Amino acid sequence: MPRPDLDIPTRAPAATSKDDTILPFQVETLDLRGRVVRFGPAIDAILSRHSYPAPVAKLLGEAIVLTVLLGSTLKFEGRFILQTQSDGPVRMLVIDYTTPGKVRACARFDAARVASAVAAGAAEPGALLGCGHLAMTIDQGPDTARYQGIVALEGKDLEHAAHEYFLRSEQIPTRVRLAVAEELRAGTNGAHHRWRAGGLLLQFLPKSPERMRQADLDPGDAPEGTSPHVMPEDDAWVEGRSLVATVEDVELLDSDVSAEQLLYRLFHERGVRVFESRDLHAQCSCSRQGVEQMLRSFPQDDRDHMVENGKITVTCEFCNSTYVFEPMDVGEPGIRE
Repeated sequence: MPRPDLDIPTRAPAATSKDDTILPFQVETLDLRGRVVRFGPAIDAILSRHSYPAPVAKLLGEAIVLTVLLGSTLKFEGRFILQTQSDGPVRMLVIDYTTPGKVRACARFDAARVASAVAAGAAEPGALLGCGHLAMTIDQGPDTARYQGIVALEGKDLEHAAHEYFLRSEQIPTRVRLAVAEELRAGTNGAHHRWRAGGLLLQFLPKSPERMRQADLDPGDAPEGTSPHVMPEDDAWVEGRSLVATVEDVELLDSDVSAEQLLYRLFHERGVRVFESRDLHAQCSCSRQGVEQMLRSFPQDDRDHMVENGKITVTCEFCNSTYVFEPMDVGEPGIRE
């Protein structure tokens, strides 16, 4: 007999959804959980603050989406930081996600190498990153220890790196889809470009530990010549990851296709439950007061070397805000320069 307190209301998927949101979902019949991220003005604000070449902006956008997909799984207040260091033309990406929905990001790159890659038609994400590592750090505050996971970058894209991390470190069957593109819109002052992004994270989380068992990772410590360990994949996970593999970039980016409509397309035969969405904001943590405190913490000799044309100028790498100080305003207390 049905229990009214457990009945789940059903409805058609919403025709529209807000940009800059995170939508968690669950497919209970397949033991799947995940989230869909939709970025509009927030990611355009982050990427437009710097004069990044288009391939660099696209790569940074993908890293932002991945960071939000992973960081939004945190069940506590804190920060999730994703950082790459590699030998490619884009030598560093840093993305800082603070719960419940603040994000900032920046990239460091070799402009000449990026231009050469573009000219050679070799500006794919994996080629721009090259080889190195991707670090993911969870920071719960000053009184707790940080947790960090690291995965190798091997000349492949961020989706591949995420899959390798969950396979080797978390051992949770996971699939990630990332999409970033420039949109051309006509306006009263002519056509203009703006960035959009989207992403989907799907994980297999059955209640039975036996259904989570996976084959031993290669290489293991088995004697040479031993046959590789093989474990059949759970049918529910095979179905889930196969459905996610059909998602096209345009479905993650198109503002005319709501996040709920996308999930309905994928999982309507099995039934999908969506939860309350959360908003995302492009927000930097820098401030004039914070920069001033930082400058005061430096030795006087270091501050002296920062003076140019009688001023100390500091530009935030994340939001590109510039702060200008008189040297005497950030000197040691009691010292007038």
